[in-house]
Amino acid sequence: MGAPYNATVDLLERNLSHRDRPALRQDGRITTYGALCERANRAGNALRALGVQMEQRVLLCMLDTPDLPAVFWGAMKAGLVPVPVNTLLTTADYDYLVRDSRARVLVVSSALLPKLEPALRAQPFLQSVVVSGGSAPGHVTLDELLAQARSDLDPAPTTRDDVAFWLYSSGSTGQPKGAMHLHGDLAETARLYGEGILRMRADDVVFSAAKLFFAYGLGNAMTFPFAAGASSVLLADRPTPQSVVRLLREEKPTFFFGVPTLFAGILADSTATESARPSCCTSSFRSGRATSAMAPLGSLCPATRRRSSTSRTGRCRRARSASCGSAAPPARSRTGTTGRRACTPSAAAGRTPATSTGRTRTATTSTAAARTT
Repeated sequence: MGAPYNATVDLLERNLSHRDRPALRQDGRITTYGALCERANRAGNALRALGVQMEQRVLLCMLDTPDLPAVFWGAMKAGLVPVPVNTLLTTADYDYLVRDSRARVLVVSSALLPKLEPALRAQPFLQSVVVSGGSAPGHVTLDELLAQARSDLDPAPTTRDDVAFWLYSSGSTGQPKGAMHLHGDLAETARLYGEGILRMRADDVVFSAAKLFFAYGLGNAMTFPFAAGASSVLLADRPTPQSVVRLLREEKPTFFFGVPTLFAGILADSTATESARPSCCTSSFRSGRATSAMAPLGSLCPATRRRSSTSRTGRCRRARSASCGSAAPPARSRTGTTGRRACTPSAAAGRTPATSTGRTRTATTSTAAARTT
C-alpha cells in the first residue's frame, strides 16, 4: 500500500482556493471550479447510492458538456472507475463495451440513448442507466440524482497505483481493448507535458476539438487546464470547420488543440475561413502575448515564421499530416537551422522536440495544438 492519493483531490480540488474562477465554458455559460467540485461530489455520492463499489466500472457515453467532467472526476474521487467511450460507435459496439467493462452503471446523454437502448437488453452486469441532459421513460436522470445527493464527499482510500479510469482502444487490431490508467498517471502528464512543454497557466483558455473520450482530448481539455487552474471551452456537437472557427472567434482561446483533418477542412472551407482564422495550424507553440489571435493562417504558421524543413515545392513537408500547407522559406537542412526546429520528421513519429527561439517556444507534435495569444 502506498501513501493516500486521489487524482480528483490533487488536480481538480486544488482549484478550490479560487473557486470562482471559470473551469468550463459552453454556449455562453460558465461553470466555476467551486460549482464543478460540488457537482463532482454529488456525482460520486449518487453513484455510490446506486450501489457501485470501489474499483467497479461506470460507463460514460456522454457528449462534451459539464456533466461529463462532473461524473468523471466524482467517480474517481469515490474510488470508482469511469470509462468514457466514443459517442460515434454502433449499437453492437456498445453491447460489447458494456459487457467487456462489466460496468454496473451507464451514464448516457439523452441524445445518444436511442442508439444504446437495444444494447442494454440482457446485460449481465449492468444495474442502472442514468440519463444526462434530458429525460427518458424508465430511466432516472442525472439531474434528479445530483439534486438528492450530498454536496460533500470524502475521497476513497486510493493510492497513485490504483486504477483511476479506463479508455478503450479503437479496435483496429480486433476488438477494442480497455487500457487502465492509474491515479498517479494524470498528474505526471500534467507536470511533464501540460506544464513542462505547453507551460499552461491559470489565465489560459483552452479549446480542444478532440473530444473528452479520447486520451488526447481528456488531457487537453481537463487534465492540463485543471492542473494549471485554466478554463476549458466545450463543444457538445461534432466539430466542423464552421463550429470550430466560430468558437475560436467567440471564446478567443489561448490554446487550440486540433487534428490534421480538421485543419484541412478549415482551409478548404471558404465559409469557415472568411470570418476568422486560427493563428496557427501546426505544432504546439507558445507565442508572445502581442500576437493577434485571429490573423490569417498563412501569415502566422510557424513554418512561415522561421526556417523549417520543406519539400521541393517550398511547402511544409508535413502538409499531408499536420500542417496548414502554407508556403515556407527554403531550409538549409532537413531539420532547418540549428536550434529552430519545426515540422520535423520526428513529429510524425510522435516525439516532441522542444526548442526555444526568442519569445516563441515550439513543441512539435504529430497532432496540432496552437497557442493563439
